[in-house]
Amino acid sequence: MKQFLMKHSSPAWRARWVRLGFNLHPAYRGTGGRIDYVSPDLTLIRVRLPLIRRTRNAVGSIFGGSLFSVTDGPHPVLLMMGLGQEFIVWDKAASIQYRKPARSTLYADCIVTAEEVAEVREILTRQPEVDRIYRIELKDSSGIVHSIVERTVYIARKDHYAMKRKRESQ
Repeated sequence: MKQFLMKHSSPAWRARWVRLGFNLHPAYRGTGGRIDYVSPDLTLIRVRLPLIRRTRNAVGSIFGGSLFSVTDGPHPVLLMMGLGQEFIVWDKAASIQYRKPARSTLYADCIVTAEEVAEVREILTRQPEVDRIYRIELKDSSGIVHSIVERTVYIARKDHYAMKRKRESQ
């Protein structure tokens, strides 16, 4: 059903389906964050993380786990949407750098351009897998960066990934 909706919807509706999927998913809801916007061309996801009871830590700022987990998912989803079903996309690793305690709502833009999708496709014609690193800045409404998350995303051709898993299980 999900694939049917995505394949047979207009770009504006695909963006709405992605936003709705994130915002209704229990794991993402648990972060306290919300997806505010998904561009119709599926190259941008804008994340909002409010300072609310659920995201507040013992000292009154946004909990580090919420800062970290709110960035989990947007880049892989944008890559999956851009690359199509013949590729595997996984979050592989992540790190966070705390710059300043967040005492207000934070925002982040997760971007995967069409040029980057084309570059990944081209790389995957020469090699079976690739890692990409994405840097996400969580900023307040004034543009002040409160934390930086770096996420490593693994991308592979499905045929390579299936053979790799088979070798690992033997």
